[in-house]
Amino acid sequence: MEIIRIRAEDTDRIAPLVAAFRMQLKAYKGIASQLNIESGKEEVLEFLQSGFPVFALEDKDSLVGYMVCRIDDMCVWVEHIFISEGYRRKGLASMLFQKAEEIAALMGEETVYNYVHPNNEGMIRFLRSKGYTVLNLIEIRKPYANEKLTTTIQVDKETFDY
Repeated sequence: MEIIRIRAEDTDRIAPLVAAFRMQLKAYKGIASQLNIESGKEEVLEFLQSGFPVFALEDKDSLVGYMVCRIDDMCVWVEHIFISEGYRRKGLASMLFQKAEEIAALMGEETVYNYVHPNNEGMIRFLRSKGYTVLNLIEIRKPYANEKLTTTIQVDKETFDY
C-alpha cells in the first residue's frame, strides 16, 4: 500500500471514491442518492485547481482510499477522508491522517481540523482514538427539502434538529 499525491491526470481513477464519499454523506442525512462519477471528477478538479493537496492509497493499480486537505491561514483541514468498504479497519485511514498531521507539523502546528457529520460515528470514534476531543465549531443550516430529521441534539441550552 502506497500513499500517492493525486494530479489532474488521476481524476478518472479517484472520481469513483469521491462519488462514493458524497453518497455516504447524503445517507447520513437520510437522503438516498446514486453514484455520480462525473460529479466526483468535477469535485476532484476543483480541489486540485484550488491547490488543495489530495492524497490516495494505491493497492497495486487500484485506489482504495483518499484524503483531501485544505490549508487555510496555517490551519490544515481534512476536508475528505474515505476508505473503500472492503479496506476499512485495516489502518489505512490512519496512514492518510498521519500525512495530514505531518503537513501540519511541518507548518509548526499541533493539530489538524476536521469537519465531521454528527451521524458519522465511525469517523468520530476514529478521531477520538487519535486524541481529537475538542468540539471547535457548530454548523447550523436549514433542512434540505428531502432530508429526514429523526432526532435532536442539545448544545448548552439550545436544541437543534438533527
